[in-house]
Amino acid sequence: MIAVDALLALAVAVAWLGALGFLRVASALDRLHCVSFVNLTGGGATLAAALVADGPSTRVLKIAILVAAALLGGAAVAHATGRALVWRSRAE
Repeated sequence: MIAVDALLALAVAVAWLGALGFLRVASALDRLHCVSFVNLTGGGATLAAALVADGPSTRVLKIAILVAAALLGGAAVAHATGRALVWRSRAE
C-alpha cells in the first residue's frame, strides 16, 4: 500500500532528521529535544502505518503500547539527564 510505505518512509526520514539535528546543535540539553522528536514522530508514523495496514488489531495495540512505553521512558530519561546536566553545569 502506498500509504503504509509513505508513513514508514516518514518514520525513516524523521530518524535521519533527528540524527542530523543531534549533530548540529551544540548544547546537550538541545540534543534531548532531537531524541524526543524522533520518539514521538517516528513512533506515531509507525503506529499510523500499522493502523492503515491492519486496521484495529492486536498488533496495532502492541505497537501502541510500545510507542507509549518509549515516550514515557524517554521522557523520564530525558528529564533525569537534563537535571544532571544542569547540576553539573552549576558545579563548574
